[in-house]
Amino acid sequence: MKRKPRIVIALGGNALGNTLPEQMAAVKHTSRAIVDLMDEGYQVVISHGNGPQVGMINNAMAALSRENPSQPNTPLSVCVAMSQAYIGYDLQNALREELCRRRGKGQPHEDVVTMVTQIEVDPNDPAFQHPVKPIGHFMTEEQAMFAQREYGYLMEEFPGKGWRRVVASPLPGRIVEINAIRTLVDAGQVVIACGGGGIPVTRQELGHLKGASAVIDKDFCSCLLAEELDAQMLIILTAVEKVALHYGTPEEVWLDTLTPEQAEKYIAQGQFAPGSMLPKVQAAVAFAKSAPGRTALITSLECAREGILGRTGTRIRA
Repeated sequence: MKRKPRIVIALGGNALGNTLPEQMAAVKHTSRAIVDLMDEGYQVVISHGNGPQVGMINNAMAALSRENPSQPNTPLSVCVAMSQAYIGYDLQNALREELCRRRGKGQPHEDVVTMVTQIEVDPNDPAFQHPVKPIGHFMTEEQAMFAQREYGYLMEEFPGKGWRRVVASPLPGRIVEINAIRTLVDAGQVVIACGGGGIPVTRQELGHLKGASAVIDKDFCSCLLAEELDAQMLIILTAVEKVALHYGTPEEVWLDTLTPEQAEKYIAQGQFAPGSMLPKVQAAVAFAKSAPGRTALITSLECAREGILGRTGTRIRA
């Protein structure tokens, strides 16, 4: 039987909400958009961000350790794992419900599963020497110094706002559970994997994987996942319909298509904001260059179906 065209969908934070009630409502809306793509004949694999969620979990665990000195502080890698299951739980159930609604109650449909996913990173990645990714809430100087002293956090002051913890953001290396993910996908399952960029781990002696105090960019990890699964398309969903040059200025120009070479020229010009559109374009370029015939699409959740049909969004392809 001919395999359906395979796409990896990288969900942005706007597709998941910021609180538990927001998330439960958001995943229902998100699931409708995802099943729309399945109804167009595509096999989907889903990854997602976790910015608000992992920050919330990290704050809650830190508060617990302050209230109860016998409770050790929770490592960031464990917080990422919690966020994967927390988001996956709501998202997989919303997808299941939407599939049941469309396929008919009691009728067979695709199963949905969340894979808690570890990503091996290089302990010598230069990012570990220059932590720049802020996580968690803003603190007073007194709170920040306590966290630095008691937990070993690296704290940075943001003038006018307060202090925040900053961590490294290394590049993803190997997806530890890729064989299990591939087996599930090949069997026709809808898989949610690499949530929040994956749980960053480093390989120790005897195969032990040690969690790292870091966060991996979810767009770079989604690119790696799409490459490993031999997907035809990587869809990066964000808050805007298309990529723009001179974004937010009177000279703003929305882009329909880009070659990797054009995108790299614009990257060199500083057209895309670091921590926002820049990693999305970089991941899209990397995927488009990884093998012949691969396409990356950057668009909004609401425009995903129209984007995959070539009617909107920004496509990057060789």
